[in-house]
Amino acid sequence: MSTTNTESSFWNSFFKEGMEHNRYAIISAVLLIVGCLGGLTVGYGAIHSTFQLIAIVVPTMATLSLLLAVAPLKYVMNLAAITIIIDVIILIINFFGS
Repeated sequence: MSTTNTESSFWNSFFKEGMEHNRYAIISAVLLIVGCLGGLTVGYGAIHSTFQLIAIVVPTMATLSLLLAVAPLKYVMNLAAITIIIDVIILIINFFGS
């Protein structure tokens, strides 16, 4: 009798079921990308708007807190993706809005 994995998600299929095996590499990459992108977004204009600053800081700190709390990678990757999308949108707004 074979077992079926019902925990299959987008990230598991993206990493070919090796997400937990590559946990430390994924954590390092997420830390680097989310941290640096958040800093760049704040530096390139979001510092002048309270709403933009809050929109960047809250998901960035939530992602970094999940990394520190050793949360399941599924949650970390989902929140990191949302954080990156928000940062890129605010970067685009600040580049083309001014």
